[in-house]
Amino acid sequence: MTSTIGSTVLGYPRIGPNRELKRALEAYWASRSSEAELREVARQLRADTWRALDGAGLDSVPGNTFSFYDQVLDTAVTFGAVPPRYVDLGLNSLDTYFAMARGVESAPPLEMTKWFDTNYHYLVPEIGPGTRFSLADRTPVEQYREARELGVSTRPVVVGPLTFLLLSKPDADAPASFQPLDTLDELLDAYAELLRELRRAGAQWVQLDEPAFAADRSPAELEALRSTYRRLGDLDERPNLLVAGYFGDLGEALGVLASSPVEALAVDLVAGHSAVDTLPALRGLRDKTLVAGVVDGRNVWRTDLDAALSTAATLLGSAGEVAVSTSCSLLHVPYDVEAETRVDPQVKSWLAFAEQKVGEVVTLGRALRDGRDAVADELAAARAAVTNRAHADRVRNHRVRARLDGLRPEHARRPDYGKRRAAQAKTLRLPPLPTTTIGSFPQTGDVRRARAALRAGSIDEAAYNQRMREEIARVIRLQEQLGLDVLVHGEPERNDMVQYFAEHMEGFVATDNGWVQSYGSRCVRPPILFGDVWRPEAITSGWAAYAQHLTDKPVKGMLTGPVTILAWSFVRDDQPLAVTAKQVALAIRDEAHDLEAAGIRMVQVDEPALRELLPLRAVQHKRYLDWAVEAFRLATSGIADSTQVHTHLCYSEFGDVINAIVALDADVTSIEAARSRMEVLDDLNAVGFARGVGPGVYDIHSPRVPEPQEVADLLRAALEAVPAERLWVNPDCGLKTRGYAEIEAALTNMVAAAETVRPMAR
Repeated sequence: MTSTIGSTVLGYPRIGPNRELKRALEAYWASRSSEAELREVARQLRADTWRALDGAGLDSVPGNTFSFYDQVLDTAVTFGAVPPRYVDLGLNSLDTYFAMARGVESAPPLEMTKWFDTNYHYLVPEIGPGTRFSLADRTPVEQYREARELGVSTRPVVVGPLTFLLLSKPDADAPASFQPLDTLDELLDAYAELLRELRRAGAQWVQLDEPAFAADRSPAELEALRSTYRRLGDLDERPNLLVAGYFGDLGEALGVLASSPVEALAVDLVAGHSAVDTLPALRGLRDKTLVAGVVDGRNVWRTDLDAALSTAATLLGSAGEVAVSTSCSLLHVPYDVEAETRVDPQVKSWLAFAEQKVGEVVTLGRALRDGRDAVADELAAARAAVTNRAHADRVRNHRVRARLDGLRPEHARRPDYGKRRAAQAKTLRLPPLPTTTIGSFPQTGDVRRARAALRAGSIDEAAYNQRMREEIARVIRLQEQLGLDVLVHGEPERNDMVQYFAEHMEGFVATDNGWVQSYGSRCVRPPILFGDVWRPEAITSGWAAYAQHLTDKPVKGMLTGPVTILAWSFVRDDQPLAVTAKQVALAIRDEAHDLEAAGIRMVQVDEPALRELLPLRAVQHKRYLDWAVEAFRLATSGIADSTQVHTHLCYSEFGDVINAIVALDADVTSIEAARSRMEVLDDLNAVGFARGVGPGVYDIHSPRVPEPQEVADLLRAALEAVPAERLWVNPDCGLKTRGYAEIEAALTNMVAAAETVRPMAR
């Protein structure tokens, strides 16, 4: 069977240009709509995507990229890896799927963590010796046929078997020696069945994604990769196979795949540009299609088409065919830059969202096939945009750069922790196991309407500020009634923990419609960091001071850390991230000092994305962690010993950054722990962590409300690992996305659990 790939993309956004999927999901979960209505919204979104990509001129259109929640969860369901606790619920297939994602009262959800070094979250499959793989769900086949009925022949995309197992965790009943990879043979039987069914349905190509091999892998894992694709490649009835690796250089795995009997490899030449030097030496590519990922699928800058075309052209002799693509799925960027009517026109001219990136891929494909003259106008327009951006005065601020040049090591250093701890204990006078929250409270419809009214000009800033003060007062009263020991102002004035700060700093622009999926129905609008960053005036101190004057209990001032601001923004690519991080850190440092001057004695600088930006290869870890830690310490130094610095870290695998967490030198670190049942505390103890820690005692990403006994049990487990004088009690994360009925019940139970366990701490 022969066919070509040509120009393509590795995936596409699925939430809808106007977040149609988000609204449909939340309506279904709230019982305001039926399953049929939800499925109809999904069907229309898929149809619109397939038609748009086909109509844009791509030679190959990806399919099976839609998901109701997460592609890894979809893969688990496809191959029957549904833990018994969800099967036993007796729900229909869709509600069983959502129970795995969100949990129900009697069954907590699957653990959730970050998809490699992105801000997308995936559900972690649970695999054990008793897991029996089969082709339990035929959605990839059904969606292929659905597209064919619309006249579009798609290339189904499925998470590859190795990446699926390497991202899974052993289930609770698995012996200590068990690893999910032990089940590979049986899983491959199910993959083989899927490939045969797709071929019988008419699929010419199937894409198997193996980004796990952009990270360090053992010889045994590389051998598993070799045997897997030898076995799948030797199937007697199957489509052509495109194996896609992205988010970095595939290293040794590239040679393994090049020698396997698959028809095509997709390689990320943006994050893994060094592969350009490796590919020509791989003899196995001579009879394969090389899909060159030369258009950045994770950032929003227009592609330098001249450079991308030169890269692709240098590879023409390295493979049987060279096609062009995005570096990874376009899941990580917004839909269409033309939907932005308020972004500064000059900055907008530098941008390309998903729709524009598809156009860039089509242009590059034509240039490879027909020559540069066939797309001369497109190349000239891209060249002009790249040149304009490179020489724009607004990108650089000489005062910011002079301030960086004046930094010395002592600017990123606080006094000894023991001295700080004594000063804070004397000032704050907190009980054992102090209770608090991470920062945000639910954003009610009234709050969102007030923000929309301000944007629309139907209320003025004074009226808006009054409405926010009323909400802050309500949140403070509620926390006092619930019995929390350390309060927050609830952040009603903030649309997003990164966007809010970006809108108050120079060097950023915000979008109106630049939504990107984070997980499930959760969407964010990453701001665009295009130039040197600085803070014209105080941002948060007025709100925090107002909250503090309403209560005798301490109120935390809430800031977002420099690494997280970078991770959750689309960041300039014309200077090292370390330099940009220092610029943002100085702005946050000024804000922390203003909070202290306003009477705030606790400042929380959140870094939930610390692990997220960690390079996938261990050899690059130290360089990243050095500048990330320096940026945090620069942001939090220079304040009094008695001012307590908190930080918050959320859903990630923390093992690789444990030493960096210690090096942050925060007085208190709150951290996700509920879904993982306090596992992270063992990692912290192993490296001698000796500061305050608040392991999350309930999961805010699930609507279920934990009973007091469940929380108390987690606290008792935490006390086995952390001395009482250092243990804090808090949820896993902020409460912005939950409703007040849920959080009042959950916080009531959390406080009750703390009071139950507190006598153990005295």
